This record gives sequence, C-alpha cells and structure tokens, in this order.
Amino acid sequence: MKKLLLFCIIMISDVYFAQPFTLKSTGEAKEFRLTLYYGAQGKGAFVQYTGKKEIIPLQVKSFRVDTDGRNDGQPDIEYYIWNEMIEGKINGVYRFEIMHHQTSNISYTRGKDNRKFTLEMVEDEKKYDGNGKYLLHGALLSFNHFYNNHFTITYPDGKTTTIELSAPDKPSFVRQSIIEDYNFDGYDDIAFSVPDDGMGVYRMFDVYLYNTGSKRFEKLKEPDYSRSSCSCLCDVTIEKDKKLLKTGCRGGARWHQDIYRFGKKGTLEWVATKEQTEE
Repeated sequence: MKKLLLFCIIMISDVYFAQPFTLKSTGEAKEFRLTLYYGAQGKGAFVQYTGKKEIIPLQVKSFRVDTDGRNDGQPDIEYYIWNEMIEGKINGVYRFEIMHHQTSNISYTRGKDNRKFTLEMVEDEKKYDGNGKYLLHGALLSFNHFYNNHFTITYPDGKTTTIELSAPDKPSFVRQSIIEDYNFDGYDDIAFSVPDDGMGVYRMFDVYLYNTGSKRFEKLKEPDYSRSSCSCLCDVTIEKDKKLLKTGCRGGARWHQDIYRFGKKGTLEWVATKEQTEE
C-alpha cells in the first residue's frame, strides 16, 4: 500500500511545485511575451505580460491528465484550458499542455475577434530561482520552493502580510504548494508542505484557510492531539464527500492515520485513528 502511495506521490509531485513559464508569440509581426503562473489542477493561475505591471487572472475552464503512458514508464500529460478574466468577463482563452516540464500546443484565442495566437516556451538558461506565485481570491501569494521560507500575501486592498513558513533542519529540501478547499466551505485555501525532520518519510503541513468574512488567509489551528497517533499536521489529505481531513505519520514499523472533521466553531475535532503495518 505504501509503495503504491509513494508511486502516486512521485507521479503528481511536479504539480505541487509547478514553476512559472515565460511564453512568446510565434509568427507575429510584433512579438509579445508573458509569464504564466499556475498551481495544482491549474488553480491560482494568472498571466503577466512583459513590460506590464498588471496581472490578469485565469479561471480554470478544464483540466485533465492523460495517464496512459504510465505502464510504459512514460510521464503523464497534463491539459489545461483557462478563461482569461478581465473585470469579471471572459476576454480570451489559453490552452496549455505539459509533459514533465516539456510544453506543447500552447495558444491564446482572443475573445473579441476569435483570433488565435500560437505561443511557445522561452528557454531560460538561468537556473530556476524557486519563486512561485498564485492569485487566489484576488490576493497575490508569493513564496519560494527551495531557497527561503518567506510567504507574502498582497491583498486587493493593498495591505500585505509576511509570514515565515516552517522548514526542516536539512541542507536542502523542496517545499510543495497545494491549493485545495481544506475546510469544505466552498473556497480554496493554500497549504505548504516540507519533509519531516527525521527520515523525511512524511511531510509537515502549514495550512492557511481563506476567511470569507475578513477576506484574509488565516493559519489553520492545530487540533488537540491527546487522542491522536500523529502529533502534527502531516501528510494531510481530504475526503471531500465525507468532509474529513486526514493526517498520516510513521512510528516504528507502523503507519498511523488520524481522521478529523471540522466542528461548529471551525476547529478540527478528532474522529478516529487507523493503523497499518509496513509491508
């Protein structure tokens, strides 16, 4: 079971730290360039045109993954379609395909005249600096996957919050970022995970929930661990249909899973614990 879980993590891990891409037009009299930012399943996406300060939000129209090549050891192919949103209206459509950081079939179709522009990735000789950005509920989220622990949130009203994310005591690690509705209120939240300080067999999570009242992101308060096997928010997953949040950790030869649900006050309440012997 754990071997299967590890395989799935390897196959989807690229989505959790998708780096931005610089794209350029092809076959146009006047070339234009833009940078595309996006997160898991295309969420939190936006584009910023070179030489422009403003950013343009992208709304996920469709996302799918072609897994047919897995049996032959081939990477998945991800297909994204976004609506370009300006002042709440669809202004155009972006299409983007990627297979293990190799992009193809990129295009932008302008809404007003249905003109299609072909785009291609700009090869950057510089090493990726690890910086990531998402646009979520109008707020710009900025962070780094590798080299620092700074997390900055710039809200639509211009106010900024700066947070220092948790980090393991390791010389190098990868910070994953996940956009998901962790408290099942219909609004996406943001989470970051890093390897645990031990053998790195599970990941420690910082989860920031979007508060619709204050229109701010607030860190998820850790639950009472007195009945839990894992005293951490580690290997966090959710079960949407049952509105359950699950955590997992390892102790000796056993894997432990704690199950929680959100109470009336919005805090995590323990439901059950399951154990599984290492195979």
